[in-house]
Amino acid sequence: METLWPTIERLLPTVSKPARYIGGEQGAVYPEHGPGRVAWLLIYPDTYEIGLPNQGLQILYEILNERPDAVAERAYAPWVDMEAAMRAAGVPLFSVEQHLPASAFDVLAFNLSAELVYTNVVNLIDLAGLPLHAADRGGDDALVLAGGHCAYNPEPLADFVDAFVLGDGEEAVSEVNEVVAAWLEGSPPEQRDRDALWRSLAQLEGVYVPALYAPSYVDGRLVSTGPVDVAVPAEVTKRTVADLADWPYPSHQLVPLTEVVHDRLNVEVFRGCTRGCRFCQAGMITRPVRERPAAQVRELVRNGLERTGYDEVTLTSLSTADFSDIEGTVRDIVDDPEHGGRVSVSLPSLRVDAFTVGTAAQIQKVRRTGLTFAPEGGTWRMRTVINKLITEEDLYGAVDAAFSQGWRRVKLYFLIGLPTERDEDVLGIAELGARCVEIGRRHQKSVTVVASVGGFVPKPHTPFQWFGQDTVAELERKVVVLREAARRSRGLTIRWHDPSASVAEGLASRGDRRMGAVIERVWRAGGTFQEWSERFDLSLWEAALAAEGLSVDEVCHRERGADEALPWDHISAGLHRDFLWGDWQDALARVAVEDCRWTPCYDCGACTEVGLEHVVASPVPPAGGSQGTGQDLSVGDRIPVTLVSRAS
Repeated sequence: METLWPTIERLLPTVSKPARYIGGEQGAVYPEHGPGRVAWLLIYPDTYEIGLPNQGLQILYEILNERPDAVAERAYAPWVDMEAAMRAAGVPLFSVEQHLPASAFDVLAFNLSAELVYTNVVNLIDLAGLPLHAADRGGDDALVLAGGHCAYNPEPLADFVDAFVLGDGEEAVSEVNEVVAAWLEGSPPEQRDRDALWRSLAQLEGVYVPALYAPSYVDGRLVSTGPVDVAVPAEVTKRTVADLADWPYPSHQLVPLTEVVHDRLNVEVFRGCTRGCRFCQAGMITRPVRERPAAQVRELVRNGLERTGYDEVTLTSLSTADFSDIEGTVRDIVDDPEHGGRVSVSLPSLRVDAFTVGTAAQIQKVRRTGLTFAPEGGTWRMRTVINKLITEEDLYGAVDAAFSQGWRRVKLYFLIGLPTERDEDVLGIAELGARCVEIGRRHQKSVTVVASVGGFVPKPHTPFQWFGQDTVAELERKVVVLREAARRSRGLTIRWHDPSASVAEGLASRGDRRMGAVIERVWRAGGTFQEWSERFDLSLWEAALAAEGLSVDEVCHRERGADEALPWDHISAGLHRDFLWGDWQDALARVAVEDCRWTPCYDCGACTEVGLEHVVASPVPPAGGSQGTGQDLSVGDRIPVTLVSRAS
């Protein structure tokens, strides 16, 4: 297949940020396509600068290109000016490595990290030259796959995607490759049976094929989603990599030629979280916790810095400060003589109850990277409901540690629109922020505390999946209440996410298969890049809903009952439904649940579903955290999987 580069090159002077489309990154692979090799186009459905740092995509990129029977290249969503130029010139979606058309690939695989990219997914399938709907594709058409956190409710994209891969992709991607390779080699394109491919894929653990499942409705409400025959599993369970040490990826991180977000070396230190924050989908669906060995972390950092030339490292996870011996790991990185004391460390997703003066001192040795803490709720009452068990003292101690080590700016992240929320909880955000400013001024004359506020969207596979989210009007009212309160504190800045976008996110994340027609209508009305504030338009979603006979209230704002069918009931994230419902009832009763790494097992299902044992990580949690149950436990104790009352 000939490269499209000569034509693409002529378009670049006419568009903004042409470096998005040229490729040439350090670490990029230019594989040789040919017989016996399944060709994958890995697609991030947002702009290059947003998508390039995505670790999930880079991990699959390396794994596939190490296989003798696969090749992989990458593509990103062209910005609206480039898309217009491409369509006018007849240029389809192309790879950034060799600028090959999408038609040169056997598999188009999308990473779904945010729901508002769904219209981009539809747009890119169309730009690739494929039939929009999976049901209309034949033996010569590429297989469309999708994975990522959003895949845990696959139904809104079910019309467009051939198969979803749920959970960790390291092992699954090779199994999918083998199935596709056998299908391609079995017969010429005109004789290939796509239904046979779907059925083969459906036998793989963690692979969901929407065409083999059908939703049922009574009086306009979903009552079930089930397989079309007994040969298809009734429930599809996520894939879980048991030992991260077996997968030291990405080992050749891509280094772009142009500015991107998170432009630094990224090393994953652990996967999963058992803190039990009830609002957090990522923490629920990625259980159990699996730490990467500290020695491997250091090796990945050392080799990555030498190869890339970066002078900043981000240690990634859902709660990096919970990593075993985090202070020692940071110290080893910043003090490594091979790097001459020039490498700084950034820790995202910091929990204030695990952040100490010692950690702050290690981080700021080279330079003070940004610090963001996430109390989430403005009062202890609210944080008990959501199970974010950090006290005001935890927060003030972390902020004091930061300002004492020279930081002048700290960012706090909160949610509004949470279950049982009152105005006093919203006002508590301003009170916490103002107090943090006062603490900062003990150490610095001029400090800034930024409180960033997002509207809560109840996500699938969390205890709050039954909750009806706040309306736009109610979220806007709470923002006004908060802004008025914050005006009394000099040094406190309030920023907020557009409440309208939160509602659209709720539609895309909580809808059933009927939402596919809504997404298609939004796309046909020009609604791409809906996650970008300058492009977002709620009226497109409202018009599309009305045209399909649906409503925002029905999808987003009403609470669900215990026995109501949910669009994702046939998808398992490894968590028992009765565990999630019990946790929802505990939230309403303001009953807190401790991190199960310091307690006996709660029988959530995450360990037993994947054949792992519940392991006590430490007899006591990290400094500042919850104090456990007081049982006599030792490091590494294996606990029988028996249900422990969450109220105990």
